[in-house]
Amino acid sequence: MKRLKPAPVYNARNSEMLSCSRVLRAGCLLFLWISSQAAAASDWQRPEAQLAQKIGAVTGPGVIALNVTNRSSISSADVEEIRRALTTLLATSGVRVWAPEQAAATVQLTVSENQQDYVWVAEITQGTNEPAIVMVSTPRPASAASAQNVPPLTLRATHLISSPRPILDFALIDGNPQTMLVLGEDQVTSYQLKDGRWIAGQSMAIGPGARPRDPRGRILLRKDHLFDAYLPGLFCRSNSTPPLTVNCSRSDDPWPLQTQDLSLSGFFAPTRNFFTGALVPGVDRQKSAPAFFSAAAVPRDKYTLWIFAGVDGQLHLLDGINQQTVANIHWGSDIAGVHANCRQAWQVLATSPEGDTEDSIQAFEFPDRVPVAVSQKLALSGPVTALWSAQDGQSAAAVYRDTQTGNYEAVQLNLACGQ
Repeated sequence: MKRLKPAPVYNARNSEMLSCSRVLRAGCLLFLWISSQAAAASDWQRPEAQLAQKIGAVTGPGVIALNVTNRSSISSADVEEIRRALTTLLATSGVRVWAPEQAAATVQLTVSENQQDYVWVAEITQGTNEPAIVMVSTPRPASAASAQNVPPLTLRATHLISSPRPILDFALIDGNPQTMLVLGEDQVTSYQLKDGRWIAGQSMAIGPGARPRDPRGRILLRKDHLFDAYLPGLFCRSNSTPPLTVNCSRSDDPWPLQTQDLSLSGFFAPTRNFFTGALVPGVDRQKSAPAFFSAAAVPRDKYTLWIFAGVDGQLHLLDGINQQTVANIHWGSDIAGVHANCRQAWQVLATSPEGDTEDSIQAFEFPDRVPVAVSQKLALSGPVTALWSAQDGQSAAAVYRDTQTGNYEAVQLNLACGQ
């Protein structure tokens, strides 16, 4: 709908009116800058006042300790201003912010956001009472989703081996020669790189057990022994000295989801091909997610954003406080977190959805809560059957099944800066 233009109104010139002459131009610019800063600051006045009122209603007059955690795209400077304004507003109702050892109550304020709003959640603890939760929200401006004005990344695949039998995962070991451990449905095989080719060596059998129709598995290198392997309902552990052996036992232990440093594990449904949603130790206080096929972590300054490719076909985001669903994102069921050395932010590799015109993998970033593509689509000759983050987070292990040969192809994925 078109906006109607207001009728023009002409006024005689007022000689006393402030104008931006050459003499006053600097003063005008300063005035405009101060006005813009005041306008920006006023954006928080309503939620600040609402939150101060709610906190005061719970604590009553007295001394409190106030801790603030920022899990949003709001700048650190703005969050500090919010804290100061909140402290001032609380003081007007008799609530004084002071040191924790002198406080009768502790307020833990978390500044977070979802796709539409900034959400401020205050957890108030008084003595041995159950914590009280109060919250306020305020709409996010349309400009909050920042665009990436940086060079694109190039997603590259290094082909390693081809096998007629399923490859569930693999791990590369630096050395001379370089070694690769390949996890299959019923064995772990050691390969060595010689003259540019991977040569199969020792194979270690994995104990028998029922496998789901679409088997999955994870292999991880360890410091006190060579590797651990996770399969549905089965856990395998190698010895630490040659000759290599592997000992497997029935287990429902959770599987590590990304790198060891991020230390989040999920319980795999032993007779299916997905994770139940139960998490250990959890994303801060969030101990579960919707059932999911795969997960990827995006570390931030103050927290880690976890993305789950749900069994329901949707992306679910957990940050330790909020859980949200990202609608209208068409990804496949396999995702993995990686980190390109030239970028501060982490990336998420995502497969194309089933039914796409071509099978591919693409890299995305989450500058806000909606993914932004940062690489080209890497076309593959068949659907991806496995995608896992490498333990150092610098690359990913991918397996796809070639539609022409039927073989399983293992490739290492890396992100390079520029074209």
